[in-house]
Amino acid sequence: MTKVGLLSDTHGFVDPAVYKHFKDCDEIWHAGDIGHVQVIDDLSKFKTLRAVYGNIDGHVVRSAVPEDLVFEIDGIKIFMTHIGGSPGRYNLRVKSLMQRYKPNIFICGHSHILKVMYDKQMNHLHINPGAAGNHGFHHVKTLIRFDLHQGKPANMEVIELGKRAQL
Repeated sequence: MTKVGLLSDTHGFVDPAVYKHFKDCDEIWHAGDIGHVQVIDDLSKFKTLRAVYGNIDGHVVRSAVPEDLVFEIDGIKIFMTHIGGSPGRYNLRVKSLMQRYKPNIFICGHSHILKVMYDKQMNHLHINPGAAGNHGFHHVKTLIRFDLHQGKPANMEVIELGKRAQL
């Protein structure tokens, strides 16, 4: 079993509560708009990190992490990218990659809107963890925590970190 902590759209700020909520996780996955390479460094020192860059990320972050990640854990194929869209409204680049890789779980960020739903048409679980940072139009910072166990996601939890800072 693998315990995963999932976040996105930190925009250079990692709320200290992330470390508390992800302390029992085996891995942290970051779905882009990291904001600063220090976020990568800090999270990597804490846990194994899998991350993709987002549209706000500069060349330093882009040189540290890829645009797309496709990997398998416990027989579950995961495809993670930052800008993906949502079921029935995926962008063409991502839809083409989904058809090629056929993931069991598709993860993206960008919208700052938390969403977990099964996409019957593409036959995968769609997950967007919302936004964990202080920049954006979201009102509440969110994370997702779940297990990968016996070929399936299990024990999925949405974690609210509270209101984002008014900058």
